Amino acid sequence: MLIVGLNAYHGDVAAVVLRDGVLVAAVEEERFCRQKHVAGFPRLAIAEGLRMAGATARDVDVFAVARGRRVHLWQKAWFALSHRPTAALLQQYRSTGSKRAALPEVIATTFGLDQAGVASRMRYVEHHPAHLASAFFASGMTDAACCAIDGFGDFVSVSAARGSGSRIDVLDRVYFPHSLGLLYLAITQHLGFKKYGDEYKVMGLAPYGTPRFADAIGRTLRLLPGGRFALNLEYFRHWSGEITMTWDAGEPAVPDVFTDRLVDLLGPARVPDSPVERRHEDLAASVQHVFEQSAFHVLHGVHDRVASDRLCLAGGCAMNSVANGKIRQHTPFRDVYIQPAAGDNGTALGAALHVWHQELHQPRGFRMSHSYWGTSFTDQEIEAVIRASRVVELGQCKWTVVADEAGCCERTAMRIDQGSVVGWFQGRMEWGARALGNRSIVADPRRRDMRDIINRKIKFRERFRPFAPSILEEAIDDYFVDAVPDPFMLQVYPVRPDKRDVIPAVTHVDGSGRLQSVGRDGNPHYWSLIKAFEARTGVPVVLNTSFNENEPIVQKPEEALDCFLRTDMDVLVMGGHVLEKPGLADA
Repeated sequence: MLIVGLNAYHGDVAAVVLRDGVLVAAVEEERFCRQKHVAGFPRLAIAEGLRMAGATARDVDVFAVARGRRVHLWQKAWFALSHRPTAALLQQYRSTGSKRAALPEVIATTFGLDQAGVASRMRYVEHHPAHLASAFFASGMTDAACCAIDGFGDFVSVSAARGSGSRIDVLDRVYFPHSLGLLYLAITQHLGFKKYGDEYKVMGLAPYGTPRFADAIGRTLRLLPGGRFALNLEYFRHWSGEITMTWDAGEPAVPDVFTDRLVDLLGPARVPDSPVERRHEDLAASVQHVFEQSAFHVLHGVHDRVASDRLCLAGGCAMNSVANGKIRQHTPFRDVYIQPAAGDNGTALGAALHVWHQELHQPRGFRMSHSYWGTSFTDQEIEAVIRASRVVELGQCKWTVVADEAGCCERTAMRIDQGSVVGWFQGRMEWGARALGNRSIVADPRRRDMRDIINRKIKFRERFRPFAPSILEEAIDDYFVDAVPDPFMLQVYPVRPDKRDVIPAVTHVDGSGRLQSVGRDGNPHYWSLIKAFEARTGVPVVLNTSFNENEPIVQKPEEALDCFLRTDMDVLVMGGHVLEKPGLADA
C-alpha cells in the first residue's frame, strides 16, 4: 500500500511517502521552491517524493492530510461564547476549513486525477495526533508517554498521550488560546525577530544574558495542577481576531501577537536590525528560562498520567534543543525520542503513520534512526553540472575527481585541518531543519575565530548564532557531560570543561554544544570524514552548519555550486568531485 502524507496550508508544508508502512521519501516544499518555511500546497514535494518512490499519483492508495475535520466543536463554541472574538478570527477558521475541503480538487487538478477518486482516498488526521504519531510510530519504542507542544493546530497547543503498540490514546489537551509556543513567539517578536520561525534565534541569544526578567515574563501565564497552564490574555492579541495569520502560499505571515501591556511590562520592543543590547540578551535568557520551567511542568503532568521512563516528544516546541537536553535532568523521563522534523513539517509523516497503524491496525516495524530521506544525485549528474558551469574555464575553481571514498575524506580532512571552510554535499538530503552531514558546511572546531569567519563571510548572520559539533558517537562521553547519542542534533549538553578550549568554535558562550552524534552505521561517509579528521588532529569533532546562505538548505548540485561561488567558502566536495578556489596550497 502506498500512502502519501501531507502537511498543507500551514507553515513548513511537506510530503512523505510510505510503502507498506516503511518510509521511502520525506521532503519539504521549501527545498524545491526555495522559500523558507513556505506555506500553501506542497506540489513539488509530493512530485519528488513519488519520483523517489518510483510511483505516480495514480498509484497512491491514501492521501493522509494532517488536518482534522470538525474537531473540538464544543471547545470552539465555549471559546466563542466566553471570549467574544471578532468576526475576523471566525473568518480565519472558516477560510482554513475551506482550503482543507478543497484539497481533493487541488490534488486532482495538480496531478491529472479524477476528483471523486481522490476524495475517496483522502484521510484526515488531526494536527496533534499527527505530531504524536510522527514521534511514537517512528521511535521503535513499543510503549511510551507521548507529548506534543507547539503554537496551535486544530485548536490545540498541548497533547498528552499513551503510545502502546499500534495505538496512541490522547489523555489530555490544552486548548486555544493558551500556548507555550505562542508565549515564546510573542517575546521573539518583541525582541525584533519578526520572521516566521525566528524563535531559534532567541534560543541562541539566551546564553549571553541572565534571566532577570523571568519574574515579569512569568506574569504572562499561570501554571496549573496536572501539568496544565493558562496565558494571561491581556498580554496577547492572537485570540481576539485583531490579527490575520496567512497560510495560503509563500512565507507564512504572523503579525505581532503581543499587546501594549507586554511593552509596559518588559519595556520597548526592539526595532528589527537594530543593535542587540544587554537588555535584549536578558529578555532572551528570561523567556528561555520561563519556557523550560513551563515545559518541564507539562512533562511532569504527562508522567503523572503515563508512568513510563520513555518519552516521545513532538511539536514546534520540541525544536528547543536547549530544553530538550535538560529533560532527563528535570523530569522522570530517561529515554527521549524526537524525530528530526518535529515541527509542522513532521505532521506529514505523522499523518501517514497514523493511518497505517492507528486506522489500518498494521503492526509496527519501521524505526527512524537517520534523517536521510530526500533527493540524491549521481557523480555523473554532478559532473554535468560542473561542466555546464564552466567554473574551471573561467578560473574560478580547480577541479579534482577523487574516486575512492577514503581518499575523498582524507583530502577533505586535510583542507579542514588547514583552515578551509568546506561545502559537503553527499548522498540523500536530510529530512527536517538540521543539516546532518549530507548538505553541510564543515570546518575546524579548534579555531576560536572560525565561528566569526563563517557568520561574517559565509552565512551573513547575527554574531551570536552558534554552530554545532558533529562528533563520532563513540567519543561523546569524552567531550560532553551526561549526553546521550542524538543523530538529529536536537539536544544541547555541556561541553566538558577540559574540552572547551579544544573545540571553541562549537562551544557556545555558556559552555554548551548542540551535538550531532555520528555513527558508522547511520552515516558511514560522514563518519569516515570525521574519523579522517581525528586521525590528523586527535579531535573526533567537526564544526557543522547548514549548507545555505539566508535561504533553504541547498537541495541540488546547482544550488550548492551557486552558494559556494557567492560566499567565501574555500572548498566544495560533491560526491567524489572536489572544487577548490584559487589560492589554496596544492594537496
